[in-house]
Amino acid sequence: MARDIRIRKSGWASRLRSGLLADKLPVTLCMAALMGLAGALATVVFRELLGWTQMLLGGGDVPHGMVSLARGLDPWQRFLMPAAGGAIAGIILQTAARWLPRRGAADYMEAISIGRGVIGFRQTVARSLSSIFSIGSGASIGREGPMVQLAAMCSSLAGRYLVLPPRHLRLLVACGATAGITAAYNAPIAGALFISEIVYGVISSATLVPLAVASVVANIVTRQILHYDAVFHMPHFEFVSGWEVINYLGLGLIAGLAAPQFLRFLDISRAAFGRLPFPLWARMTVGGLIVGALSVLNPEVWGNGYSVVNSMLHTQWAWQAVAAILLLKTLATAASVGSGAVGGVFTPTLFVGAALGALYGTGLHGMFPAGGLSAVSSYAVVGMGALLAATTYAPLMSILMIFEMTLSYEVMLPLMLACMTGYVVAQRIRPDSVYAKSLAGNRLEQRVLAKENGHGK
Repeated sequence: MARDIRIRKSGWASRLRSGLLADKLPVTLCMAALMGLAGALATVVFRELLGWTQMLLGGGDVPHGMVSLARGLDPWQRFLMPAAGGAIAGIILQTAARWLPRRGAADYMEAISIGRGVIGFRQTVARSLSSIFSIGSGASIGREGPMVQLAAMCSSLAGRYLVLPPRHLRLLVACGATAGITAAYNAPIAGALFISEIVYGVISSATLVPLAVASVVANIVTRQILHYDAVFHMPHFEFVSGWEVINYLGLGLIAGLAAPQFLRFLDISRAAFGRLPFPLWARMTVGGLIVGALSVLNPEVWGNGYSVVNSMLHTQWAWQAVAAILLLKTLATAASVGSGAVGGVFTPTLFVGAALGALYGTGLHGMFPAGGLSAVSSYAVVGMGALLAATTYAPLMSILMIFEMTLSYEVMLPLMLACMTGYVVAQRIRPDSVYAKSLAGNRLEQRVLAKENGHGK
């Protein structure tokens, strides 16, 4: 009732709400642009807060990523810092769960796919604060998940202020989430397709057009106005000859076989941590200790792995070094994810794909030393897309994301073949994607929501 009164008192809000409810395309697109702006700014705030946290941990110096920060610490500091950050992050989550009543969906995917578009403000802020401590202290997870959640929450607040019904509110949340993905990866096309292909499960003009507008605005804000750099600095892609597609077909097959095992390992880790007779903060401390112990062996397990992937793409690594960091990084990611740290696995998946592609390319060069093969970095690039497709079950989004990152048309043919192959093989082995739990919901819930939105029969 109070919100209805506010709407009546605010003329512009009333007109905006009326236009959205009438499905007027110009009004919808203007609102999508506003959500793109708000979502981009939300990711900027999170990124800056995380940067300040890293600066404090680095003793006042701004480190060039988590790996640089880890290398500047003594071994005992690398061992203890992830545990300390995990303990603080766990205490924040436990306190929020005890004192803050849950309102709405806990995840933006749930809010869009089967929810009503309501994302709780206080819970999201608490989870974001927790993730800053986890990620800022070295947890092997991506920062993009919390960034997208914050962006989606801003859109949810705007829609709730306008007292929008679930169908319209979910679209606004989807626009915010698209803006968050675009701002995180500088991939506007893939950002829109991520929500369409994975969350909505269907690509239609009714949703894709507003998502594209939000994506474009977010990209302009972060890339053109604020001058944020690209996440990965892709090398020139080499595609030597047509027969080499057979090699990329093999890479897609390997990615399709590896992806279900990677996801299964993460599930095993979650189950193992869940059986520990400890409170959440203690489990997250244990996860931090595991990451810390691994970082004593190799500091490159810290963080989301951006700098390590960029190093693989631009320098020649020995296969032993690639295999070692792949193993250690997988263990660190499983420890972070399994213990309950708030963060995404999208970026660690790209890391694993790049390492698999680099190992595969190095092996081919060892078998055929005479030449006639693409550079190892080219296989690493395609490996990123192939494993992404094999874990998300969104091959079109994966293809376009790597294409936007490389801006090379030559990558398309091997990338399409590897992504489709990885997707088909992985889906045969494991029916559920990495986002299956976030998108879980029975058909009854979906039918009820459809009837409430005026689409039931």
